[in-house]
This record gives sequence, structure tokens and C-alpha cells, in this order.
Amino acid sequence: MNIGDKVRLIHSKEEGIVTRFLKNDVVEVEIEEGFKLPVLRKELAVVSKAEDKAFKPQARVQETIAPQRSSSERSSSHVKADKGIYLAFLPINDKLVSLHIINNSDWDLPYSLTCGSEKTHRGLMGGFLNARSFQKYPIDLDLKDFDDWGNLSFQAFYYNFGYFTERPTFVKRMRLRANTFFNHKKSAPILAKDCFLFQLDAEDLPLVINPAELKEKMMQPKTEEIPLKTVEKPAPTIDLHIEQLTTNFLSMNNAQMLDLQLRTFETKFENAIATGMDEIVFIHGVGNGILKQEIQKKLAGHKNVAWFQDAQKEKFGYGATRIKIK
Repeated sequence: MNIGDKVRLIHSKEEGIVTRFLKNDVVEVEIEEGFKLPVLRKELAVVSKAEDKAFKPQARVQETIAPQRSSSERSSSHVKADKGIYLAFLPINDKLVSLHIINNSDWDLPYSLTCGSEKTHRGLMGGFLNARSFQKYPIDLDLKDFDDWGNLSFQAFYYNFGYFTERPTFVKRMRLRANTFFNHKKSAPILAKDCFLFQLDAEDLPLVINPAELKEKMMQPKTEEIPLKTVEKPAPTIDLHIEQLTTNFLSMNNAQMLDLQLRTFETKFENAIATGMDEIVFIHGVGNGILKQEIQKKLAGHKNVAWFQDAQKEKFGYGATRIKIK
């Protein structure tokens, strides 16, 4: 069961669309436009495509007066699955995956999928994705090239034939991380196969407030609030020469200089990871090589480092290190 699936309530005649998954195995189902019910998952049955197609009333061109329908039929037909856009990576073997874009909503989607860095993107897929359908990227992806996939950007317009309420363009940017990618394996809608599945139009669950816990916290003595620290995106190239870091370097000994340089490196590097940068260059100079050695010790085996190497030898010689972030 996925967002956008059409479901039937087992103990009643109502049908609707899955809109959210709540806590305690409860599913939110939209029975008619704007009217949503929380229902236990075990009380729902997914309506199969074959059943939906077989029992869907066909339009009759010659009829000028629409036949009367029951309230349950009217409610079901008015419900539109607004969400259900997925990226699915279907494992072919232990090395290759195939990429699918799945549209489990009732909207037709003119779309584009690109990848790349902040300024330059490369087109992967684009076209018209019908409601309740999927499209496959023609080339299988090698998992060893995972870090080269870069940032993915998906854009789509919402379209239906005839009259509908205009919706803003949907844009989703994301970067897949190796340390979480393999935790997303589940059955993909429409494909009905186990994939590494990512919902692009997922909605964050609202904060659930427990009145008892809230009252208890209000009775606790107030503590000084610490403002949240914002992470500033560093420049793509950081110069660690001591004269670039402080004006008091003449009064510092070698150990103090090295400590300041390493602390600056660690701060800028962690900020680069936190802000989603693809890579960063640190200029450390040649000197006696101690700073370079200390930096490379910290990079070796780091979970967010794909690789590192001497950067632009023609410009920096061996006095800079380029780091590829994963």
C-alpha cells in the first residue's frame, strides 16, 4: 500500500485514496474531496487495477442526460489522488539498478529529471508521464558510480484534460546518500516489485502534541534558550595559510598555528557536508608537510569522503587537497 493507491473500506462501501500514513498503523484516506478519514490499515483493501478497470463505468457518447448515481459512486468519482510521485531503483543484480519514475497519482505530468551540480545539470529523462503509469530510464545504473549521480532535480506540471484547478509547478531537489539509500527498500506502486523507493512529493507528518507532556514541561523551571546555530556554506576553495586566518600570527608558536589551521579545516569541511556541497579544496601550502599530513589523516576513512587528491598541481603544486564529498 502506497500514497495514491485506491482502497476500499472492508466493512463499508466507501472507496477512497491513500493520502498519508499516520502512527500506530493508521492510514489517512480521502473519501471525497476535502473529507479524510483515519482508518486502520487492516480495515482497508487495495483496489486492483484489473478490478478498477473492469467495473469502471464507460462513457456513452449518445447520452445527453447523465444517469443518476448513488452517493457512494459520486463520492468515489470525485476523489483525486493528488500525491504519489516516486523514484524507484529496481535491483537487477548486486551491481546494477534500473531507474523508474512512477506516477501513482491521478494527474498527468509533463516532467523533467536532471542531475548535476549547482550550476550545470544533465538531462536524464523528460516527457509526458500519464496518471497511474511509470517510465524507465533506458540505461541501467552502476552502484559503484553512486557518488557521481550528483544532485537530482525533478520538475513537473499538473495536467488533466478538461477543467481543473490550477496547481503550482512541482519542484523537488534531492541528493541520495549511500548511508541511507539501502534503507528505503519496499514494494513500489504500479511496478509491484521491491525497489529502493523514494517519494518525491511526500508530506511531513504534523507535530502531535501530547497535553500531559506539554503540561509537565510547562511546570519545569525555565532554562536559558540557546539560539539555533545556522550553518554557513563555505567557499569552494579555503586558504589555510595562517596569515589568512588571523592577524595575530606573529605572536603564535607553531603548535598554536597548527591548532587554528586544523580547527578551521574541520569547521569548513563539516559545513561543506551539512550544506550539500559536492567537493571542496583546501590550500595548505607545501611547507614541512605537517598540516597536509594531519588533514589527510582526518580524511582517511571518513564516512562522507569519496576520495581526495592533490588539487590543480599546475596552480597549487602539491600545496592543496581536493576532497570529493559523498
